[in-house]
Amino acid sequence: MAKKTPRKPQKAAARKPSPKTPAATSGRAVSPVLLALAGVIAVFAVALGARFIIGRDAPETESVVEREAPVIAPAAPIKAPPPPKVAEAPPPPPPVREAEPAPAPVPAPPPQVTEAPAPVPVPAPPPPPAMTPKPVVAMLPPPVAPLDPPKVAPGSPLWKKNALPFRAPPGKPAIAIVIDDMGVDRKRSNRAVSLPAPLTLAWLPYAHELPAQARAARAAGHELMLHLPMEPSGSADPGPQALRVSLDKGEILRRTKAALDSFDGYVGVNNHMGSRFTADSAAMAPVLGEIARRGLLWLDSRTTAKSAGLTLAREFQMPFAGRDIFLDNEMTVSAVRGQLAKTEQVARKQGYAIAIGHPHDATIDALASWMPEVQKRGFVLVPVSAVVRAHHTGG
Repeated sequence: MAKKTPRKPQKAAARKPSPKTPAATSGRAVSPVLLALAGVIAVFAVALGARFIIGRDAPETESVVEREAPVIAPAAPIKAPPPPKVAEAPPPPPPVREAEPAPAPVPAPPPQVTEAPAPVPVPAPPPPPAMTPKPVVAMLPPPVAPLDPPKVAPGSPLWKKNALPFRAPPGKPAIAIVIDDMGVDRKRSNRAVSLPAPLTLAWLPYAHELPAQARAARAAGHELMLHLPMEPSGSADPGPQALRVSLDKGEILRRTKAALDSFDGYVGVNNHMGSRFTADSAAMAPVLGEIARRGLLWLDSRTTAKSAGLTLAREFQMPFAGRDIFLDNEMTVSAVRGQLAKTEQVARKQGYAIAIGHPHDATIDALASWMPEVQKRGFVLVPVSAVVRAHHTGG
C-alpha cells in the first residue's frame, strides 16, 4: 500500500506538463498581434508606395504642389496625418485652375493687332485741312504787300503812325473786314488772328492780357482798333465801365480815357453796342472830342440809324468812316456767305465797302474760304485805315 501511493503523484506530475506548456500556448496568442502589426506596416508600405507612384506619375502642375509639401513631409512617416495631407492635395487644383486663365493673354494680341491699323487712317485726315490753308496763304501775299506803302511824316497824327502800311492798287474795289468783340473769347479771338491778313481787329478794353493779345495780332499783320462799350437801347449788357447817357460829362470822359489807355498801337475807335448812347449828341460829343484830340479815327458801327457819330466827326474834322454791312446777325456759314456777297456788291458800286463781323465760328469759317476767292474776282482786302485815307480823311 505504501508503494502504490507514491506512484500516483508521479503520474499526476507526469500529466501536469500540459499547464507548463505556456510557451506553446503563448506562441499562439502572440502570433495574432504580430500579424496585426504586420498588416499595419503593410498598409503604410502600400500607402507610401502609392504616394511615390503618384508623385512620379503626377503632371507638372501637381509637382508644384509637391514642392510645397516637403515643408510638412518630415512628419509623414512618423504619424498617421500624412494620409489626410494627401487628401489636402485636392485644394491646390483651384489655384491650378486659376492659373489656367493665363492662356487668355494669348488671344489678347490679335485685338491689339486689329487696333493697330486703326491709327493709320486717323492721321490721314489732318493733311487735307493742312493743305487747304497753304493755297489760301499763297494767294494772299499780293494784296498784303503793297507796291507803294505810304510814308508817314514826323508830325503825322497817331492813326497814320499806327496804320498798317498799305495802299490798295488803283482800279480795284476795296473791302475792309472788321472783327469786333476781340479779346474776351480767347480761343475764337486767336482763330480770328490766324486768318490771313489784313483784317482790322477791334478789341474790348476789359479783355484779359489785352496788350499782349493786341501785340500778337499786330505782329500777324492785322490792324488794331479799340471797341468802346456803349449803352444799347435794349437790356443787353455792354460790359463793365460802359458809357451811359445817365453819366455826367466828367464820368463819361474818365471812362473814355481809361478805355483809350487800355492798350496802344491802334488806329481808332468804334462803338460796341451803343444804339442808345450814339444817338445822344450831348453824350457823344466829349467822347469824339477826346478821340480827335488824340489823333485817332472814328468808325461808326451804325448800330442805329440815329447815330450822331458821323455828324460829330465831320464837325470835329477828324478822320471817320461808317459800317456798310453786318456779316453775322445770323450765325451760320451760309448766312455769312450771303452777307459777304452783299459786301462785294457795295464795293463794286461805291469803290469800297466796310463789313463788320464777330469772332464766331461760322464767321471765321466763312471768311477762311471766302478771302482767297474774293481776290480772284478782282477785289482787294484792305485795313480800315486804307479806306479812311482814300475816302474819308478829315485830319
